[in-house]
Amino acid sequence: MPASDPKHAARATRTAGRQMRSRLLDGASRLFKERGLAGTSISDIAAAADAFPSQITYYFRTKEALFVEAACRDMLYVARAAEQAALPAHTPHEYTRALVETVTATDSVAFFTEALTLTRRRQDLAPLVERTIERLHGEGMRAYAGQIERHGWKSLRDPDASSRRFWAVAIGVMVEGFAMGRSAEELSSEMLRVLGDQATPKPAADDARLRLVGDASNPGSPDGERSA
Repeated sequence: MPASDPKHAARATRTAGRQMRSRLLDGASRLFKERGLAGTSISDIAAAADAFPSQITYYFRTKEALFVEAACRDMLYVARAAEQAALPAHTPHEYTRALVETVTATDSVAFFTEALTLTRRRQDLAPLVERTIERLHGEGMRAYAGQIERHGWKSLRDPDASSRRFWAVAIGVMVEGFAMGRSAEELSSEMLRVLGDQATPKPAADDARLRLVGDASNPGSPDGERSA
């Protein structure tokens, strides 16, 4: 398609716009976490992103709106990283530990909490936070339900309640921990203590029954794996 084609030009403009927004969010996220909202200026963010201050107001309107969007994006990133880290887990305890250690290794939850506080005074920014929280709960629920089905665990709560409880505990423990100067290891230990057991592993008797069924239906196979 010729470069002069209007559709090509529109796509190129949209792509450039997405790239600029991403650069601004990257630069803003780093500066906000280092210096806070009050200690970071629009000029600082523009310089970090190799952009003009006017581009920040064009894409985000205000510094506060950029702060909230950067915090929400960071929160979704750490949630995705936690789910990936927990995928290889074979037991409920391993799964929970992997989630907790990934979440407490960053300050993304504390950053997001600041955005929650900001929206109390700026209700116009609340919808983005609400959508982010619903995504956290929804994606967490799906990931947890998938692990339960995959491994045959017995969850102590329904997956939606487990996901909501996990993030409520994470926010509470980390806000308190940052205020008291606790290390990532201390935050992780405290969060694991408060969460407790989320599920129980599949009973060993179930595995034994599966093996017995496999042996009976497939005498030529010592371990019955083919039948199972």
